[in-house]
Amino acid sequence: MALTGPQSSDHNLFDPAPDAPPMDRAQQVLETTFGYKSFRGPQAGIVETVIGGDDALVLMPTGGGKSLCYQVPALVRPGTAIVVSPLIALMHDQVDALLEVGVDAAFLNSTLDGYQQRDIEQRFHAGTLKLLYVAPERLLQERTLSMLEQGRISLFAIDEAHCVSQWGHDFRPEYRQLRTLHTRFANVPRIALTATADERTRNEIAVELNLENAARFVASFDRPNIRYTIAEAGSMATRERLWRFIEAEHATDAGIVYCLSRKAVEETAAWLTARGRTAIAYHAGLPGDVRHAAQARFLAEEGLIVVATIAFGMGIDKPDVRFVAHLNLPKSIEAYYQETGRAGRDGEPANAWMAYGFQDLIQQRHWINQSDGSEEHKRVQSQRLDTLIGLCETAACRRQALLAYFGERLEKPCGNCDNCLNPPKTQDGTVAAQKALSTVYRTGERFGVTYVVEVLTGKSNARIQQNGHDKLSVYGIGDEYDAQGWRHLFRQLVAAGHLAPDDEGHGTLQLTDSARPLLKGETTFEMRVAAPRGATGGSKSRRSSAKAKISVAPGDGGLFEALKSLRRELASKAKVPPYVICHDRTLAELATVKPQAPDELSDITGLGAAKIKRYGAALLATISGFAGEPKLQNNLSGTINQTLALHLKGHDAEAIAADRGLELATVYGHLADAIEAGLIEAGDVLDLDPADLDEITSTFERVGTLESGKLGPAHAALDGRFDYGVLKCVLAELA
Repeated sequence: MALTGPQSSDHNLFDPAPDAPPMDRAQQVLETTFGYKSFRGPQAGIVETVIGGDDALVLMPTGGGKSLCYQVPALVRPGTAIVVSPLIALMHDQVDALLEVGVDAAFLNSTLDGYQQRDIEQRFHAGTLKLLYVAPERLLQERTLSMLEQGRISLFAIDEAHCVSQWGHDFRPEYRQLRTLHTRFANVPRIALTATADERTRNEIAVELNLENAARFVASFDRPNIRYTIAEAGSMATRERLWRFIEAEHATDAGIVYCLSRKAVEETAAWLTARGRTAIAYHAGLPGDVRHAAQARFLAEEGLIVVATIAFGMGIDKPDVRFVAHLNLPKSIEAYYQETGRAGRDGEPANAWMAYGFQDLIQQRHWINQSDGSEEHKRVQSQRLDTLIGLCETAACRRQALLAYFGERLEKPCGNCDNCLNPPKTQDGTVAAQKALSTVYRTGERFGVTYVVEVLTGKSNARIQQNGHDKLSVYGIGDEYDAQGWRHLFRQLVAAGHLAPDDEGHGTLQLTDSARPLLKGETTFEMRVAAPRGATGGSKSRRSSAKAKISVAPGDGGLFEALKSLRRELASKAKVPPYVICHDRTLAELATVKPQAPDELSDITGLGAAKIKRYGAALLATISGFAGEPKLQNNLSGTINQTLALHLKGHDAEAIAADRGLELATVYGHLADAIEAGLIEAGDVLDLDPADLDEITSTFERVGTLESGKLGPAHAALDGRFDYGVLKCVLAELA
């Protein structure tokens, strides 16, 4: 990436006309620089506010277009926009993207040497730099503040503004010191942005940053493209549940898997790798260079899974993350929303999947009670945990419950969560709940759920006999459920607040005040019925329909894959992640519309003037190659069509394998499918003598390959002289 200045004449070529009205200039920037035809949601109002010199507090979901809310004003207003960003990786990502669209942007952080820092400072003083990204710690240094006072600043953008809140797990004390911007740069507009903030946190941001008089913009928190699924961590191993989910929905997709502990992160990453997926670990205990490399791989590679603690993810702007999975309960609804929001930032279908169990409740309660926070802090954190547990245990629409927490009402069930797609059964669980609570009470409120369940189900062991609990009236009264079913009920009783784990983290269950009316029959208890053992949620058809894939017509799949391949090449040359070149949605639009001239590219979403100038010719050449080849307009998959396209250009199987990074057998398999579809002939693919072809054909007839389709017997009969791929192509011709 260029750190010392623009490396081409593209940068800042597209300055808006200075005499045009402000919002006309903003619209010009939006179209010419960023390649979008219109603002979304509250973007226009936010942009107008900041261009006009007023402050703004913006709450917008991940993937909602927060960056444009300050980037567009930065290109309209004179001077340099200072963007406060908490992470180096986020700075790199944002600057890479801006340089690609022709904007002179830079960052100041510890990765730069003295020469690079001086160069950036000179560009700032010269007024050529449009956006400068800094960490709050760097910004608050007196040297940095003095430098800024000597230049012209267009605006301050404070990204990830929830870091100001002492209630959040992303708390950064330096963020609170950013209030000094209000006094030292009184006439410079400030915009604070976050994707996660309840009413308490919003008010805290406003107070701590002196933004009480700022215009507030609260976009919908709804991410309709994300499907929410919360599974019970039952008898099936949680990792096995995870694998079934990934295999069914995301066999080749990029995703994030969150675990509570570093050990679990490393073990899960190794386990997924052993099962055949490329998975890497990320947690705070790894050396800095290892973490940096992991993050770089995740941004650059397609189909990579990162297994991580919550140390990973803030500021990650990878748009094609198709799933986020939690193997444990997050700390709060805010954390859950923020972490799941890293999926589907491109607006395409994505999944948020979580499995949690009783032990998660115990662990989270223990951490809260043992934390160093004040009693008020513990109380707030407990309330937030209770709300998250309620989301997990609800039988209603999860999206409605999630949005309600953020003060937003969804009129109808979403139709895109597990409870909507497969409504859970409920039943009157009052009697069962009374049995469970009575057993806790009669065993002295001194035991955890495992022991209590053993008493309920009448299990005979030395510990129960020693305690004399086999003589209790509750011993063995729970024959309506097995151990798994009772654990399911106990979790619901904890979630409903009728039982509470002890403060010491031992897992001992104790009755709460709300349990007594239930025991006395003064209240009732509606319980969720546990899913059948082994169930993973959803029918096969529904799982298939939930697969998160970019939608392109079958006949355009080959072109889409070819454009993806071109994007990888362009990204490799530019040393940026592929999505910085353009998003999958842009490629899908190109594959569908098939523009034939440079001026037609400007109608494609996400292609601004700089990208058209830089990549337009390559895009058009790829599209033209497909448009002129009718054999590529078929129902074969995109990856097969990509192989076919290279074959039609005269590449042999070995060259195609090398070009695409595939095994030779895979390439032969693709070509065999094309042969069977009648698009090409085996003779075009294989360099075989007529005698060899006759020998293979007669062998097929002799060992019954034509009837069975099995190549193994023929391969053995031919003494292995011909590759399986070659045999497959011959068989496809004869089929």
